[in-house]
Amino acid sequence: MKTKATNPLSKSLLAMASLLALAGPVPAFAQEAELPAWIDTDSERRGYDIAIRSDNSDNGFGDSRVEATMTLRNAAGQETSRQLSFQTLERADNTVGDKSVVVFHTPADVEGTALLSHAHILEPDDQWLYLPALARVRRISSANKSGPFVGSEFAFEDFTAVELNKYEHNYLTTEAITVGGETLPTDVVERFPRYENSGYSRQVSYIDQTIHQVRRIEFFDRRGDHLKTLDLGDYREYGDGIWRAHRLVMTNHQTGKSTDLVYGDFEFGVGLTDNDFVRGVLERQY
Repeated sequence: MKTKATNPLSKSLLAMASLLALAGPVPAFAQEAELPAWIDTDSERRGYDIAIRSDNSDNGFGDSRVEATMTLRNAAGQETSRQLSFQTLERADNTVGDKSVVVFHTPADVEGTALLSHAHILEPDDQWLYLPALARVRRISSANKSGPFVGSEFAFEDFTAVELNKYEHNYLTTEAITVGGETLPTDVVERFPRYENSGYSRQVSYIDQTIHQVRRIEFFDRRGDHLKTLDLGDYREYGDGIWRAHRLVMTNHQTGKSTDLVYGDFEFGVGLTDNDFVRGVLERQY
């Protein structure tokens, strides 16, 4: 159930921000877009406008491939590392989600483990996990999407949770944050999952006011307690306005564990098609 902030100071800031938003020009995309039925307040309209601007800033990449290193860190600071790769095929429009494949290459105990995801909006995402030790593909139940992915602090649903219309959005305030040694102003927008079986009651995203990319997400569990924070840093631009974060740090505040995800250089336009995102690809040799 959606629960919104009731802090009186926040409400005052919201009212002022809403007036400023209404006084200024409305972006063309916001004028043209058909507003979702859940929008009922000025702060929801502004939150949606900021979210759709951020989402649109990522449109047009087509497909991509990238290698990455995942570092798992326990509460005592002990680390283990894994090498993996990602392939992504962009959605046709905002009514459907992207398709992606994640494959682990090292160490030996996870080599060949692969996750195929077909993101949807309100319908449950389709996800299949290939485990080499069992030599079979297992479908991930929608009820288990909040579980940890291969021992990391990322959940299965974190890999498909970036789609705009999976959430209701609500503008909170503006705030300067520091990520990776860089301090920058952000729009703070809370969002509430519209899909069933999410492990989160809400998320608070901090969106860069300059390049409109998400710089931080705070995750709150089903009880409303702060569970995790994801910081996204080292953004680099590819081509005409396509930005990618190269360092993601997910910190679990309840266990003291964290997971770093450091990407290499992204490749775009590599010729991926729907045939590269079918269940059968999980059993291929990578």
